[in-house]
Amino acid sequence: MDLWQIHAYDASTPLEETLQALDIAVSSGRARYAGVSNFCGWQLAKAATWQLASAGPRTRLASTQMEYSLLQRGIEREVLPAALDLGMGLLPSSPLGRGVLTGKYRHATPADSRGASEHMAPFVAPYLDDAASRIVDAVSIAADSLAATALQVALAWVRDRPGVAAPIVGARTAQQLRAALSVEALTLPDEICQALDDVSAPVHRYPDHDWSTL
Repeated sequence: MDLWQIHAYDASTPLEETLQALDIAVSSGRARYAGVSNFCGWQLAKAATWQLASAGPRTRLASTQMEYSLLQRGIEREVLPAALDLGMGLLPSSPLGRGVLTGKYRHATPADSRGASEHMAPFVAPYLDDAASRIVDAVSIAADSLAATALQVALAWVRDRPGVAAPIVGARTAQQLRAALSVEALTLPDEICQALDDVSAPVHRYPDHDWSTL
């Protein structure tokens, strides 16, 4: 395989043991690159630093997969800065905010959507609040001004963020895949990016605030 990623941090297993499994996979030719997924900032930094500092042939972590979208920018607090500093590529999952950023939930829940599924509804529900609605409305306004779709605008925003290697799209149909691939023809103007940044900005306080300005 091209890339093998640890799906989540396992607190019950020594990190060194987990990383050694990645070393074996790469050194034996079973994988070309190794990465992690769903590691918080300190976990990511610890794992990547271990691989860089340990003696012997160790596999440098190439990527980290995390949920990232206009509706979920939490990784900007610690994970993304760590990935950038360590030279790791970010693979954003759910770049369309679990489908909400497409605008299909603005007025109702489509019968064939994840939000209408008994199993998947709890997955979508966190992004159906008032704060999310304001962001979805902003994306839709931007799309109208660019003669584009909300999907294209939301996906282009993620694609062009610092450190992003490639968004992971969860297309369920060929039509959805074609829609996602069409974003390659779209470049968001700086003023649109800034407006979307502003409306979706997460609240980061201590210790992220630049206290030297006080």
